[in-house]
Amino acid sequence: MAHKRFAFVIEDLYGGGAQKSLLYTADQLRQRGHAVIVFTLRELIEHRLPEGLEIVDLGVVTRFTKATTTTLTEKWQAGRIARALEAWRPDVVISCSCDKITRHLRHPNLYFWVKSDVSAKFDDPAKRERAFAKVRRFYRGRQVIAVSHGVKENLEKVVGLQAERILPIYNPYEREPFVELAREPDALPKGDYFLCLAALEPRKRHDRLLRAYAESGVVTPLILLGKGKPEHEAAIRRQIHELGLEHRVTLAGYHANPYPWIAGAKAVILTSDAEGLPRVLIEALMLHVPVISTDCPSGPREILTGELARFLVPQNDEGGLAQAIARMDQAPLEVDARYYRQFLTETVIPQFEAL
Repeated sequence: MAHKRFAFVIEDLYGGGAQKSLLYTADQLRQRGHAVIVFTLRELIEHRLPEGLEIVDLGVVTRFTKATTTTLTEKWQAGRIARALEAWRPDVVISCSCDKITRHLRHPNLYFWVKSDVSAKFDDPAKRERAFAKVRRFYRGRQVIAVSHGVKENLEKVVGLQAERILPIYNPYEREPFVELAREPDALPKGDYFLCLAALEPRKRHDRLLRAYAESGVVTPLILLGKGKPEHEAAIRRQIHELGLEHRVTLAGYHANPYPWIAGAKAVILTSDAEGLPRVLIEALMLHVPVISTDCPSGPREILTGELARFLVPQNDEGGLAQAIARMDQAPLEVDARYYRQFLTETVIPQFEAL
């Protein structure tokens, strides 16, 4: 295949799975001989940057633009991005997590990379419809990359988006780097433990996890890895106390390298209300660690296949979740490559090259 020029545009590289998968995808394309550049809109970096990957901060998101966010401001920001793209001359432009600004761009081969399922994020009907209207306004007649088949289906059937086209492409993964990172020394707990690696925010439903864990009756400790707003962390700590779980549940904070913790877990548990294609489940499987998940829109069903489907639990079935935790505690499932082959780089990157 002829080499192409790829430009990725993202607000920043702070935390989050979307930023991590963008960096990895961009670097894999670079390693396969393509010219690649990542434009950020502000200089905020938390992730490890791949060596040799060019990152350029355009500095168009500032305190001033945050305070005066208007369509006029967005168009000014988009104009700055457009000038950078004209100088770079990319064949493909992929926008991620900054579409409020990049929707004003008119590059002939621009894709909007949608990483989450907006159809499951809002309980309030008015807020939900406003969110849907925004999605339709941003992406109508545009080209969209959906992070899973479920996200594509919900954009079309639930949100009612009429895009030029929506391509479902998984985030690409390579197993070996995760294995290497998992070998780095860390002060891990002694003995078995269950692990929930998720931002401390309501959508991740730690409340559901804690109630089901308490109901399961298992004595294997549960560790919560992640960060969030102080009020969300306080609510989780309060619930741990109310359920009498202080000696079995630990909040271990945020870790830049969580892979030793994942590799050491008996199983990884995710209990969200909404996901796009949850990285943590795929990364756990790549480290041959079994997973338990709620069947939330829209990614877990595409990840927990085969025998793993026994540990995919209806979203609001806390009793079923408790049983899944107890079953996994008694007889942990063995994981091998068949559970993650569809997400490997060699399967996925050619789909980006074809854009």
